[in-house]
Amino acid sequence: MESRLNFFGNPLAGKVLKHINSANKVIADSTLPAATQELVKIRSSQINGCGFCTDMHTKDATHAGETAVRLHLVAAWREATVFTDAERAALELTEQGTRIADAAGGVTDEAWANAAKHYDEDQLAALVSLIAVINAYNRVNVLVRQPAGDYQPGQFG
Repeated sequence: MESRLNFFGNPLAGKVLKHINSANKVIADSTLPAATQELVKIRSSQINGCGFCTDMHTKDATHAGETAVRLHLVAAWREATVFTDAERAALELTEQGTRIADAAGGVTDEAWANAAKHYDEDQLAALVSLIAVINAYNRVNVLVRQPAGDYQPGQFG
């Protein structure tokens, strides 16, 4: 399988990615727990059918010490006992924020209030930003059909 467009090698796309990557760096450096960040990226990528990002973030999470059990259960987090209440709140917000078009009301007040119980204002800002950024990455990779499977942890810096 080949990508429809060499997005990583295109000069204009490179300028766009530079800005998205800068936003991602701000989020990565926030106080939102790194494990939560990876879970959010994985769940959004699963929902969006982004194999490239699912591959990348499961490998990055494994490299950072995440357990196989938790990674295997991200897609079924509601029935899993391996996630904290805070992680569950972040995953719910991720699902609702990723599936905005599926719900007439967008993100529910209940999902927001639950996340706000576990995260301070800066962490909520990081969480909202992360959901937006990973959705942008997912859409780029799905649109160009970026192949999955060859990512190596740390490949992009």
